Amino acid sequence: MSNAFTIPKFQLPGFIASLGQKLPQWPHALALIASLNVAKQMKLLPEDSLTELNDKLFFVRVRDTGGEASFTYRNGTFRPVFRSEREPDLAFSANLSAYLQLLARQEDPDTLFFNRELEITGDTELGLLVKNMLDAVEWPTLPRLPRLPIADR
Repeated sequence: MSNAFTIPKFQLPGFIASLGQKLPQWPHALALIASLNVAKQMKLLPEDSLTELNDKLFFVRVRDTGGEASFTYRNGTFRPVFRSEREPDLAFSANLSAYLQLLARQEDPDTLFFNRELEITGDTELGLLVKNMLDAVEWPTLPRLPRLPIADR
C-alpha cells in the first residue's frame, strides 16, 4: 500500500480570485522570493543557469486565488518587483493545483502546458532554461514521521 499523497486537480471558486485580487500582492512576492533565495542557498538551483536569469523580469499568477508576484534575479539574489515599467521576460499563469502538482513532481511543465493548465508567455529560450533548471532540482527528502499508536480508550 502506497503512502504517497496525490494532489487532485481542482479549481477554487471564482469569488476567491475576485477577493484575492483586492488584497495586497506584496506578501506573495516576498514569500516566493524568500523560497527562491533559500533554494539558492541550499544549492538546489544550478549556479551556471542562474547567471542566465540576471536582470530578467518574471511574473507568476495563480489564477484561482487572485495572487500575483513579479520578481527579478540580480547580483546573485532574487528580488521582488512591486511596480514594473516593462513587460515580463517570462510569465506563468495557472491554478493553484497545477503549481502544487509541479512542486510535488506529480506533473511536469510540458504536460500541464499541453493540457492548457499552465500558460507560459514570453521568451521561449528563457522558458526552456527555467524548465530545465526546475527539472534539475533534486528536492531533499524529508524524514518520515513515525506512526503514532492510537491509544485505546
